[in-house]
Amino acid sequence: MKDTKIVVNNKVGLHARPASLFVQEANKYSSDIQVSCKDPDSGENREANAKSILGILTLGVYQGMEIHIKAEGDDEEAAVSALVKLVEANFGED
Repeated sequence: MKDTKIVVNNKVGLHARPASLFVQEANKYSSDIQVSCKDPDSGENREANAKSILGILTLGVYQGMEIHIKAEGDDEEAAVSALVKLVEANFGED
């Protein structure tokens, strides 16, 4: 299993267009990929399938939140690396 944590700095977080790009990238890989974050109010851990747009949107990730990306499968290293690069690039937005 490959996993990493990264802070989402995009001004709208993981909503709408960025979430769609994230899911599209995740679906390029055969590995099972999960994304999780802590609810800032309750401290509860929320988790979603990275290949599900609805799952990603329901995480409610906004700017400045840390997400945990984990992948398990044949291409887990490449999957996590690609998703981290996408987040680091602010999903191609300023």
